[in-house]
Amino acid sequence: MAYRHGIYVSEIPTAIVPPVSASAGLPVVFGTAPVNLAADPTGITNVPTLCYTYQEAVAVFGYSKDWEKYTLCEFMKSQFALYAVGPVVFINVLDPAVHKKVVENANTTMTNGVAKIKSTEVLLASLVVKLTAVGQSLVKDTDYTAAFNDEAEVIVTRIEGGDIPEAQASILCSYNEIDPSAVNTDDIVGGIDIITGDPEGLELVNRVFPLFRLIPGQIVAPGWSHHPAVAAVMNAKAGNINGHFKAIAVTDADSSSGGADQYTKVAAWKNDNNYMSPRQIVCWPKVKLGDDHYHLSTQAAGRMCLTDSDNSDVPYKSPSNKSIQANGAMVASGKAVALDPEQAAYLNGQGIVTALNFIGGWKLWGNRTGVYPASSDPKDAFIPVRRMFDWIGNTLVQTFWSKIDEPTNRLLIDTVMDSANIWFNGLAARQMILGGRVEFLSSENPTTDLIDGIIKFHVYVTPPGPGREMDFIMEYDVNYMSTLFE
Repeated sequence: MAYRHGIYVSEIPTAIVPPVSASAGLPVVFGTAPVNLAADPTGITNVPTLCYTYQEAVAVFGYSKDWEKYTLCEFMKSQFALYAVGPVVFINVLDPAVHKKVVENANTTMTNGVAKIKSTEVLLASLVVKLTAVGQSLVKDTDYTAAFNDEAEVIVTRIEGGDIPEAQASILCSYNEIDPSAVNTDDIVGGIDIITGDPEGLELVNRVFPLFRLIPGQIVAPGWSHHPAVAAVMNAKAGNINGHFKAIAVTDADSSSGGADQYTKVAAWKNDNNYMSPRQIVCWPKVKLGDDHYHLSTQAAGRMCLTDSDNSDVPYKSPSNKSIQANGAMVASGKAVALDPEQAAYLNGQGIVTALNFIGGWKLWGNRTGVYPASSDPKDAFIPVRRMFDWIGNTLVQTFWSKIDEPTNRLLIDTVMDSANIWFNGLAARQMILGGRVEFLSSENPTTDLIDGIIKFHVYVTPPGPGREMDFIMEYDVNYMSTLFE
């Protein structure tokens, strides 16, 4: 060591590690989009895309009011226009190279040099225009222009000086159409492409954090989650994201005539189709706002995000008894549903979240996950408690990841415990938990584990459960008769 003479300054790592923020309710939404209307239809199939605004989502994926065909558009409208919360990760599974129909030489009337292709599914890049079936293809931007109108129909316009005669009465148009009806539950579930090795569908949940450094908080698939095969995989993915993180799956019960089109049928449908997970919220029925019909899972996801946002992105408050953007409820056929509080409470008691219009307008109503009533363990059966456990666990993983492979000594143990306990004390002071602490127990850390580099910390935490019932006990008190003589 060199000879030193004077005052020197050095630094050591801070003994207290500040917690890393974990996105409590980030929705990862799977479905179909009208990619033919996107700014660039290529490269947006089975690709997680982070969007913060309505405009951004529409530019990337296109937009259609036909939500039966294009389920991602329903979520765009709800999340960004009705609840004004972001971001959202969208994953479109409609592949224009696979889910398509081919149209050959469709005779299209031309009036005053303008022709309209009456289809909203045209892939504009595939359009070929001819004057006759055996003739040469006309040249876009030389002989004609082609663009979508406000109704998503393609307008072909003759260019003066091109090869389309001024008096031409019709043209022949060939093109590919995207075919959302060809998308099925297998596309949503996905898997690993055997040729490329790339993940598809719900397998892409594991790509979200590496791409965006945001942890999925909710897995949603409106229009698809009422299929048991889809819901089962949603649950599985929610419980194991990147091997370290956890989320919750927001699903719908089938409200069609083949499922549960009456409230009395929902509990049996839920049980028969195994919608029984502690990581699952089961929603019934659908709701409407004006002419727009929404799956309740869509609005439940938005309501949770808004509730979290109002509470510093900490999911300790239940979304139940919070306003939703609806003026009616309905089943899939369109038949209105009007539950009274007792009927809604029956559904809640079966682990089903519903919509209730009683006091204060339309509210999301229900605190229970799908595991209830089979299990009443509060960490599994109450939505906000389950979400708090996930959020706390996700935060601990991120916060102390940098401590992995550090020397197993007292400094490491004290740093973890002190940092976590200071964080828990702050949450308790803000009434977000009733209390919490981290301990390093000798009974849980045998020497065989410690010498193998395995350290266990015991986390004790109590998030507040929702006060789902409030009783006022009234009594006629005869003692107040004495006031008559005062």
